[in-house]
Amino acid sequence: MEGRILENLRICSAPQFVCFLHDLRPLRKDASVMVTDLHFGTIPVKVYQPKAARGTPRTGIIIYHGGGTILGSLKVYNELCLRLCKESDSVVLSVGYRKSPKHKFPVLLNDCTAATVHFLKSLDTYGVDPARVVVCGDSVGGWAATNLCKDLRSQPGLPRIRAQILIYAPVQAVDFQSPSYQQNRHIPLLTWDLAFQCWCCHMAISPWWQSTVLRGAHLPPELWEGYRKWLGPENIPERFKKRGYRPLVFGPVNEDAFLEMSIARTDTCSPLLAPDHVVAQLPETCIVSCEYDLLRDHSLLYKKRLEDLGVPVTWHHMEDGFHGVLNTLGLGCLQFPCSLRILNSIVHFIKGL
Repeated sequence: MEGRILENLRICSAPQFVCFLHDLRPLRKDASVMVTDLHFGTIPVKVYQPKAARGTPRTGIIIYHGGGTILGSLKVYNELCLRLCKESDSVVLSVGYRKSPKHKFPVLLNDCTAATVHFLKSLDTYGVDPARVVVCGDSVGGWAATNLCKDLRSQPGLPRIRAQILIYAPVQAVDFQSPSYQQNRHIPLLTWDLAFQCWCCHMAISPWWQSTVLRGAHLPPELWEGYRKWLGPENIPERFKKRGYRPLVFGPVNEDAFLEMSIARTDTCSPLLAPDHVVAQLPETCIVSCEYDLLRDHSLLYKKRLEDLGVPVTWHHMEDGFHGVLNTLGLGCLQFPCSLRILNSIVHFIKGL
């Protein structure tokens, strides 16, 4: 409510006000971790390093925060980064990319790319083993992470990314009627209305197409048929359809929506739809999905696509989880049990690399 008032008064946008409130939370410190605030060019970053001496280089973890492209910050993700650094004995880089609504696509991805390349070129400075660099992201941060793995896979002069950790990441922007979209469309923290608003804001697409997208009328039937091998409901295990699912019957395409939303069909916006030879080169992957998450089926479909092409996948499904639950880590009585299980799963995966 207050955010909308300030937005109407042209003082700041509603997302900026929410970010301001989130950042009021005091930063926790840990005596065993050294935290350094830096800028890689113009991009703010935080570097977390274990204080204990070590004779060999450590694993490096690059974290891209979530927040639907409009929320999230270095401060909000401080707790996660502290714990990852300490519990996995790794060097952690947290990237503070620019966000919507002020900065549209592809600014977020460009910032993440620039910060990642800077870090990869200076691993010696931070005591990181070039053979053990991991990218990690939740929500839209996971989308950025897998895009970076795809885009940097053959970049000359850079170390190859060892693994990617994708926590309830959106990996396609074509099908919005899979079982999880039907089952979880009204479940916080990510409802269908909010997800579509964030996506339109970031991609500069009119939100008026929401009802068209729900009918599947933003694509012609022949494209739906072409995408079926990756997006079809037969790719999702039957147990995930038990809470209710009705297959979409596709009608005539709305040509205007089809043209305006062409960006959704690119393999940057929808990495799940990238060609086989590209997906097959992605690194070992850890995927975390949550049962009560609008985006649950993204994880299930990406897991299958990766495994079908020979990419090793470790999958953790949180039966009691929801989108954004990892952000309750460290909130005392507001911390959900599965947030700690997600953290422990990630740490175990990193230690096993």
